[in-house]
Amino acid sequence: MRGTRAILAGAPLAAALLTLFAVAATGLSQRSALPLAVESYAYGFFLDRYPLFAFALVYGLARILAAAAMPGSASPARRAVFAGLGLVLLLAAALHPTFGGLVLRGGFMAGGSAFLSGQPLGLAYVIGAAVAALVFGLAVGLPIWLGQARFQPVGFWRRTGGLAATATGSFLALWLAAALLGLGRDFGVGPWPRRAFSSDETLRAALVLVVAALPHVLVTAFRGPGPTPTDATRRSLEVSRPT
Repeated sequence: MRGTRAILAGAPLAAALLTLFAVAATGLSQRSALPLAVESYAYGFFLDRYPLFAFALVYGLARILAAAAMPGSASPARRAVFAGLGLVLLLAAALHPTFGGLVLRGGFMAGGSAFLSGQPLGLAYVIGAAVAALVFGLAVGLPIWLGQARFQPVGFWRRTGGLAATATGSFLALWLAAALLGLGRDFGVGPWPRRAFSSDETLRAALVLVVAALPHVLVTAFRGPGPTPTDATRRSLEVSRPT
């Protein structure tokens, strides 16, 4: 089970990297012929300023699907329903009304407000990254939790403590990822999507994605899954059984 969890935890990063390599290999950019339904999302301030968020979105979508496939006690139907709702929620949070959605707009507004209130630019950037990570994390994590949560009273406090620890670790990892991905231009990933990626820009973008996403991958892979309801109930009965 632990090996399966580790593999599925790494799948979203693999999906993001494969998407990056596919975009680079095909030369996809704003100069490409795009369908009308997609064209409105291929331009704009947030895509131009934070291009690597496009691959973070792929990571988030793949994370929802991978979580639905992880071992657990929830029924396949429940997992499928909340995974579907999660995909819709994340797409809405990231792309409505245009690219960036509430995720980048919320972060940009929070950081901008902090800077205008007299905070140093670096601190304002960190605040904006935190807000973007929070919105992104809620859009990804809430449907996953609803699809996997156990509502039995046995072991409630243990599960609550584990959930709080996992949520905190995930938020901190996403906060770091948001801060690093927002600096993609400064790390030399090039002017994509105004033009196609070059080979060295592709490698730099891939390196930034790996460094940014790896902490969250590790949190997902090594968090404690906790006891199953059957195991917890069995322990409770063993404790209460007279000797």
